Amino acid sequence: MSKLDGKLAVVTGGSSGIGLAIAQIFVANGARVVVTGRREQELNDAVAALGPRALAFRGDVASLEDLDRLFERVAAMGKLDVLVANAGIAESVTLEELTEEHFDRLFSINVKGAVFAVQKALPLFQDGASIILMGSVAGVKGTSGFGVYGATKAALRNFVRAWTIELKDRRIRSNVVSPGPIDTPATQRFSAEAFQKLTSTVPMGRVGLPEEVARAVLYLASEDSSFVSGTELFVDGGRAQV
Repeated sequence: MSKLDGKLAVVTGGSSGIGLAIAQIFVANGARVVVTGRREQELNDAVAALGPRALAFRGDVASLEDLDRLFERVAAMGKLDVLVANAGIAESVTLEELTEEHFDRLFSINVKGAVFAVQKALPLFQDGASIILMGSVAGVKGTSGFGVYGATKAALRNFVRAWTIELKDRRIRSNVVSPGPIDTPATQRFSAEAFQKLTSTVPMGRVGLPEEVARAVLYLASEDSSFVSGTELFVDGGRAQV
């Protein structure tokens, strides 16, 4: 029996990179999966690759109206077992260069989008459901130019702590998965020099793969982690640990 047989899951930002890898491993383990994203062609390609147990929803997690439409569609499919709030953006801006627009954009997508996705999903959750937020080593490590991004990820960590208490009567578990440097379309755009510098920060001597993050998310989504809540699981090759 697969780990998510008969389960219904939503993966925001699920059309590429880590989000797509999560959707793939969920489908492979028996789940029906709704993936969201803002780029229609990427979503269509993702659903074609995922097969008949996947459904695409085009929308922006920073838009509460789009989130309302998303969960109206999910409600028609049944009770929700897993929500992975993966959608997010990373941009490098130093304190000197920081603008209000940059600050608002990152917090709107990375924090507001995740928090209100969870809030709007609450009436649909099965008791005993799993909420997984996508954090980052940036939430605990200082990196020049990524102060605002790191702050958005640190905020998510604290929300999970609060929800672990607030949702305990429904046995809904909330956790964070925090990747280190991962081989995604974003890191593939780095110059060879920048990629080597990034790799040098990882004690294991390499960047991770989206599939390695997805396996950690599957653990938290399944009954394998039935006594795990309120935690932050690092998938970072040791970067944040030493």
